[in-house]
Amino acid sequence: MSAKRIGILTGGGDVPGLNSVIKSVVYRGTEIGYEVVGIRRGWEGLTHVDLKDPASRSRYIQPLNRKNTRTIDRTGGTYLHSSRTNPTKMQKLPQALNGQQFSSKQSTKDGVTSKLFDVTPAVLKNIEMLGLDYVLAIGGDDTLSYAAELGRHGVRLIAVPKTMDNDVRNTEYCIGFSTAITRAMDAIERQRTTVGSHERVGIFRVFGRDAGYTALYTAYVTSLRCCIPEYKVNLKHLIEILVDDKHNNPSSYSLVILSEGAEWEGYTVKEYGPADAFGHRKKMSVAEDLSDEIKAATGEETVVSDLTYDLRSGSPDFIDRMVAITFAGMAMDAVKEGKAGLMTAISSGCYAMVPIPDPKLGPRKVDIATMYNTERYRPNYDRKQGLPIFLTRG
Repeated sequence: MSAKRIGILTGGGDVPGLNSVIKSVVYRGTEIGYEVVGIRRGWEGLTHVDLKDPASRSRYIQPLNRKNTRTIDRTGGTYLHSSRTNPTKMQKLPQALNGQQFSSKQSTKDGVTSKLFDVTPAVLKNIEMLGLDYVLAIGGDDTLSYAAELGRHGVRLIAVPKTMDNDVRNTEYCIGFSTAITRAMDAIERQRTTVGSHERVGIFRVFGRDAGYTALYTAYVTSLRCCIPEYKVNLKHLIEILVDDKHNNPSSYSLVILSEGAEWEGYTVKEYGPADAFGHRKKMSVAEDLSDEIKAATGEETVVSDLTYDLRSGSPDFIDRMVAITFAGMAMDAVKEGKAGLMTAISSGCYAMVPIPDPKLGPRKVDIATMYNTERYRPNYDRKQGLPIFLTRG
C-alpha cells in the first residue's frame, strides 16, 4: 500500500485527552507506514498559513513523529494548540490571503452588520499543497461543523468528538467529559466544608451553553440540585427548595449546580464581548444573578463558585485516556480501510463509526422526560436498566 499523508488538528476549547489522540495516531501511523502532519491552531492553521514562507509554515505546520510526541499524553491541553476559527465566516482576511477574491455575505447580529468571507477555497488549496490524503479533525460541534463542510468538498476526513459538554450528536460520549465531571465532583466535595462552615447556600457554575450534561451528571454523582438550559425552572420554587434543603441539613447548608446557559422563567442569560467565529459571545454568570435573587428573597448568604475552566484543565482520567486512545485507533483503522466522512463514537455503549453530525441540527440536548426531575430540579435515578453505561443514547 502506498504511504498516506495525514493532517491532524484540534479545534475549539481544550479538554484532557487530546494529546492521547495525537500521540496514538502518530504511533499507529508509523507502524503502518503513514506520515502524520500536525496542523497547529485548529482551522486557523489552514486559513492563515503561507506555505511559501518558511516562518509561517513552521508556525502552523509541524511534522509529527514518535520522538516529539513521546511524552505529550502525560499532560492535558493540546500539543497542537487550538483556535475557534471558522473558515466560512472570516471577518477579516488573513495576511496570507490579502488581495485574493472570496465569496462573502452580510451578517447582522445585535444591530451590527459585518461582512463575512468564506475562504474554503484557500483551505482546499493548502490541503492539496500539503499533499494530505486525509484530515483528522478533533473537536466539538463548531470544529466538526466545518469538518462536515470540507467533506462536502471532497476532502477525505475522519472526525473525533471532544467536548466537556458531551453534546456532540451521534455519540453518547465525547473526550473530556469524564474528567470534567470528576473535577467538578472533587471541587464540590472539597467546598462543602467551607459552605457548611458558614451555613450558606453554595452555587456552582459549570460550562454548558446549550446542553446541560455537565451540570446534570455532576449533580447525579453528588446528589445535588441542578439547573440546565433545556428547562426553565421556577425561581420562587427553586429558592424554596434550596432554603428547605439548608434548614433540613444538620450542617445548615445547601448546594446547587448551574449550567452557564441555565435560565428561570422570565430570565435571559446576559452575554458580553464580541462573538467568536461561530457566533458565540461569552455569558455573564447566572450563578451571580441567582445569588442576588436568593439574598433579596430570603436574606440567606451565598457562596458562588465558578468551576468552568478548571474542569477542562490538567491530565485526563482513566476513561478519557482509554476513549481517546481507542478513538485514535478507530480513526486510523478507518483511514487504512479507505473510509471517510465518518466520526468515531460510542453508540448503545459500544464503539462505532458514525456519520459526522449535520451542523444544522445543533448540539445534542438532555432528554428532559427521562433524565431530569422538573419538580425537584435534580436528575432522575429510576428506570436505568438496559441503558448504556453513560445513561443516554447518541
